Order: sequence, then structure tokens, then C-alpha cells
Amino acid sequence: MTDFPERVPGRPLWLVTLADLALLLLGFFVLLQAGKVDSTRLAQGVRAGFSAEAPPLPVAAMRIDGFAPGSAAVPGDLRDPGPWARAALADPRVSITVTGGAGATVTDVDPATGSPAILAADRARAVAARVAPLDPARVSVATATGPAVVTLTLAFTGERTRP
Repeated sequence: MTDFPERVPGRPLWLVTLADLALLLLGFFVLLQAGKVDSTRLAQGVRAGFSAEAPPLPVAAMRIDGFAPGSAAVPGDLRDPGPWARAALADPRVSITVTGGAGATVTDVDPATGSPAILAADRARAVAARVAPLDPARVSVATATGPAVVTLTLAFTGERTRP
């Protein structure tokens, strides 16, 4: 039962282990560099390889600013969110969240209550009133701390279940 071949003298075991470690380290650095790929340029390259045209990408958010301190009145020079919202709500799986904010200044509060949260909610409701007639069930209102802006964002809500 001595069918095992004789051990041939070769490289020492530590040298093989060092080479394996160096290859693992090299592979790790390759993975790090692969994470820095610009996804837009990669998608353009794939499209060019297949001679395909890029689909138009929807704008996922709209920002409305220019509110006067302490006021929920929508600025007069506001770009109408109606066409943007109509295009977004064309897909029945999408909803719109209107998030209002109040500035960080002492004067940017609701005049009746002195609360910045109520002012933020009033601003969001004022903008939502321009969007909600399209489909009120798919428009929600939220508040956030931060600058005196109202942000309309799209959310994928999935397929609607039927009752």
C-alpha cells in the first residue's frame, strides 16, 4: 500500500501561501476599483454596443422654493407642477409625496401658532392642492425639518390590489 508518489522538492510552503495572499489582495483591489464605475457611462456603453437608444428618464423630484417667511402662499413665479404630476401619475403604480418644510429662522413659523411644523404642513397642502385634482388617492402630504421648500417626490407603490 505504498502507492503514493515520492515528495518532489519544490517551492517552500510559505512561498505558495504568500502568492495566494498576494492574489487575494489583488482581487480585493480590483473589486474596489470596479465599485467606482460610473453607472451612467456603463449604461451608455451597453446601449451603444447593442445600438439601442436611451429611454427618456422621468424627473423623480420637483422642488418649489421662494416662500416668504411665515407664509404658506405659493410663490407667484412657481412653475406649474400639473404637467409634471400628470406625466408621473400616468403610471398607475406611482404616487406623489408632497413634503413641506419651514426655514430655520425664528420668523419662519406659522403666525397663529408659532409652530414651524404647522407652517410646513400648510405649505405642503397649498402645493398639493394644485396636484391632488389629478388623482387625490395617490397624493400624500408630509412635513420635514429643513429649508423653506416644498418637494414633490415620486414613489413606486406597486400594483393596486382590488377589493
